[in-house]
Amino acid sequence: MQAPANLKPLTALRFFAAMWVVLYHYWPNLNGAPPALVDKGYLGVELFFTLSGFILCHVYLASVADGGFRYGSFLWARLARVYPLHLATLAGVGVLGLAATAAGRNIDANVLSWPSLPANLLLLHAWGFAPTAGWNHPSWSISAEWFAYLTFPAFAWMALRLRARPWAAVGAALVLLTGLYALFERLTGQQLTHATIAWGALRIVPCFAYGCATYLLWRSGVVQGHKAAISGAVISGAAVLVLGQMDAPDAAIVGLFGGPILSLAALSTTAVSGPFEATLVYLGEISYSIYMICIPWKLLFVNLCSQIFGLDKSHLPIVVWIIYVAALVPLAGLSHALIEVPARTMLRGGWKHPKQVLTSVA
Repeated sequence: MQAPANLKPLTALRFFAAMWVVLYHYWPNLNGAPPALVDKGYLGVELFFTLSGFILCHVYLASVADGGFRYGSFLWARLARVYPLHLATLAGVGVLGLAATAAGRNIDANVLSWPSLPANLLLLHAWGFAPTAGWNHPSWSISAEWFAYLTFPAFAWMALRLRARPWAAVGAALVLLTGLYALFERLTGQQLTHATIAWGALRIVPCFAYGCATYLLWRSGVVQGHKAAISGAVISGAAVLVLGQMDAPDAAIVGLFGGPILSLAALSTTAVSGPFEATLVYLGEISYSIYMICIPWKLLFVNLCSQIFGLDKSHLPIVVWIIYVAALVPLAGLSHALIEVPARTMLRGGWKHPKQVLTSVA
């Protein structure tokens, strides 16, 4: 069976999703209230979840349909993709926490939450099994992704049932998303888009389903032509930015994610034509590292600035803050080359020396 096409524009989109989350976490270290769009940065996780549903359907739905899908191989491939860096960043936060404790520094007790460690190691810490949000907190979303991977056959079955009616699939996914958001807030008093360790496994469900439905719509060829794809990406992307800056309801913003995803996927037949496009694709490839190391880097950088230079953690000078944010990209590149790629390749039956990985992206 022919391998699915590499949807490079969607790879690039992952970088912007990651940086949206990063700005959300890093802005409190800069003096002043964040813009509304930055304050909505937690929705970058919803964008990741929606992309995940789209991409996994793109890669695996055909094999589910023709009976060639192998559940065990699928889970192993996904585990090889996410677990090594999760384990490395968890260990990194542990080392930082233990070093700070040994140096007599006060740290948040939740950072080294030993009762939460088993759930973190087993990728169950977004399923309500972790008592506190400890260790590398952003990894809760990887636990939620693991839930979606385990239940992917159910999503695929539903997608196959609706593949001849893609608009109905998108409509049903949007009804699920808006309905679940409203019901969750009514029952719990909090927004589902703010849930992490207690309800993270539920948080991914409507977005993943929406991504699967958006894939069916893309597969139907609803966006035809380069100009239509470009126009759709610009208009829908601008709509997301405007609604974010207007502090619109989360359901409205997330509901628009299908637009840029659909349009950018339609651009996949256009080859990467220059260094700018290639750079964006590379940044998308390291986006998982950007996301996973952002909190360990925050802990290290901000505390060093405070302890060594006497800077206020919540009022970093703008130049220092820019360095703080910008340094995340080369650090993520190293993480990707030295941890992600070699570990993934090894677990999936091959081996690539880290020097080879660094050479290939130089």
